[in-house]
Amino acid sequence: MSHSKPIIAVVGATGAQGGGLVRAILADNSQRFSARAITRDPKSRAALELARLGAEVVAADVNDEASLQRAFLGVEAAFCVTFYWAHLSPRKEITHAQNLARAAKGANVRHVIWSTLEDTRHFIPLSDPRMPTLLEEYKVPHCDAKGACNHFFTELRVPTTYLYTSFYWENLIYFGLGPKRRSDGTLAFTLPMGNAQLPGIAAEDIGRSAYAIFKRGATMIGKSVGVAGEHLSGSEMADALSRALGEPVLHDDISPAAFRAMGFPGADDLGNMFQFKRDFAQEFRARRDLSVSRELNPGMQSFAQWLAENAMRIPLA
Repeated sequence: MSHSKPIIAVVGATGAQGGGLVRAILADNSQRFSARAITRDPKSRAALELARLGAEVVAADVNDEASLQRAFLGVEAAFCVTFYWAHLSPRKEITHAQNLARAAKGANVRHVIWSTLEDTRHFIPLSDPRMPTLLEEYKVPHCDAKGACNHFFTELRVPTTYLYTSFYWENLIYFGLGPKRRSDGTLAFTLPMGNAQLPGIAAEDIGRSAYAIFKRGATMIGKSVGVAGEHLSGSEMADALSRALGEPVLHDDISPAAFRAMGFPGADDLGNMFQFKRDFAQEFRARRDLSVSRELNPGMQSFAQWLAENAMRIPLA
C-alpha cells in the first residue's frame, strides 16, 4: 500500500487503547495521518472492522522483535503498549517492552508513545510491610513492570512520550469490577480506597489523547503526560452508577487486604494497586491533572457521560 501521508503504527490496534487511537486517526477530518493497525491476527473480526474503516492492517507480535521492526518500517510514529492481563507475567511484560523499544529504534521511528504506569516500588519499597510483596520482587506487578520498562526507551534514545493512563471505566464491563447484586437484591460497588479519589477514564479517550500528542509532534518528545477524565471516590462512583442504572448502588468500602483475599486471578495485584492509589493519592492524581487532560483532549468524557452510553452494558449478576 502506498502512502502520501505520514503513518502512525498502532500496537494492540484491536485492544482498548490502540483501537481508540486508530479510530481517532481515521475520524480526523484533516486526514493528517494514516493508521497502520498492528495485530497478531489480521483476520480477526476487530481487525477486519478497522480495515473496513480505512486502516492498513499489518501482522506482528510483541514476542517477535523482527516482526515489530518490519511493521514499524516507514512510519512516522508508533504507539507502543503491552498486554499484562493476557498473561499475568511481569517478565513477559518486560521482554515485550524491550522488543518494542528495540524495534522502534531499529526502524528509526521519529516519535513513540509508550503507554506506561508508575513503578510503585519508588513509593513503597519491597521492604515496607504495609503492602505484601508479590512474585518476590513487585508490589503491584502490572504497574511496576510497565514503569520499570521506561528506561528501555530512554537508554536506546528512542524519541518517546511517556503516557500515564488511568483506571478504565470499561473495567466495570469486562473485568468484573462493576456493581454486584447481593443476596437481598441490592447492588454494591466495591472500591477499596476509602474516601480517596480514583482517576478514571474512558478507554476511547486514551486513544484520542494519544492522537493529540502525536499531532503536537516533536514538542512532546521526552515528556511524561498523565490523562484522566475524572477523579472520583468510591461513593461518588456509586452515586453516579445509581443515577445511570435507575436503582440504588451502595459503596462497599472494604479494605485492600479484604480485596486481596477475594481470590480471583489478579486479586492480590489489584488489591495492592488500589492501596497504592489510596495511600499515594495526592501524587497519583497530580500526574493526571484534569485541566491538562482536557486541554489535550477537549472532548474528554466524564464518568456520567460515559455511563450515559455504557451503563446498560455493565453486567449486574
